[in-house]
Amino acid sequence: MKVDGALMATSLRSIPRVARELEDIGYDGAFTAEINHDPFLPILLAAEHTQHLELGTGIAVAFARNPMILANIGWDLQAYSEGRFLMGLGSQIQAHIEKRFSMPWGHPAARMRELILAMRAIWGCWNNGEKLDFRGDFYRHTLMTPFFDPGVNPHGDPKVLLAAVGEKMTEVAGEVADGIILHGFTTERYLREVTVPALERGWKKGNRARADFQVTGPMFVVTGTNEAEFENAKQMTKQQIAFYGSTPNYRGVLGLHGWGELHPELNRMSKQGQWVEMGELITDDILETFAVVGEPESVPAMLRARYGDILDRISFYAPYKGNRDRWAEVIDGLRRA
Repeated sequence: MKVDGALMATSLRSIPRVARELEDIGYDGAFTAEINHDPFLPILLAAEHTQHLELGTGIAVAFARNPMILANIGWDLQAYSEGRFLMGLGSQIQAHIEKRFSMPWGHPAARMRELILAMRAIWGCWNNGEKLDFRGDFYRHTLMTPFFDPGVNPHGDPKVLLAAVGEKMTEVAGEVADGIILHGFTTERYLREVTVPALERGWKKGNRARADFQVTGPMFVVTGTNEAEFENAKQMTKQQIAFYGSTPNYRGVLGLHGWGELHPELNRMSKQGQWVEMGELITDDILETFAVVGEPESVPAMLRARYGDILDRISFYAPYKGNRDRWAEVIDGLRRA
């Protein structure tokens, strides 16, 4: 199981330092996220200042771009990083795509499937000399002249990881992607009873093998080196769980556990901006279902017990400030195990 860190910084100038620290601590990979900054620019800087760290987007919003733009970015970052780039894509939700990005929305699973296939067709044109003739319901790419062809990528195509929660998007990940990025708002039961069967259906459709597929997940972890740190981690994680629980797209996870009645209440409170109060509805039982809760030295064994037979990569979803030594201890424990 590989362990990934967050390549997050307040400015691009600090990315080289953060990337070097992650590599020095012992992380296998580092992922950016498309929140309030571009997710691709930090990858370039991190690649320049590290040697072994795998670098990925977790995630970049696919529907804010088109397959040609993504293919170009993927080609460049894969070449510059010397094969260390992982292109993690996600759909976002309708409101953000239409109102924030001013892009079209509709049939997200089918659209995502086609976007990835179109991107692969473009890479096939550049790397294998195939004629570019992709004609789909959402995307059409039929023109590629030598002037716009970057040629063969010496490090091949980047791996494509797809973020998914619902069964349809999870099937798409299994069918056409090289891996899935699980959402932090998941549980061991949801993973085993919903996600894995959907992946298996996708692998069958795409004639894919589990051995060639990566399952990666940012899992909630509540820990601390003293009582104050631990209590802060607990409360902040409860608030984050409540935030996701208020979103209609994720209510199926709550429903599986019999907590479906929580969603409408959390959704109502979110519209009133009651973010702190929402966290008070998350009981310790709900918290421990979503999160691994324990001292730093106990976290590795708990993570392996829950996810060791499923996850190929893991990261720590900790929506609170943590110190370097705490996570270094957890990483060391995972490696010893």
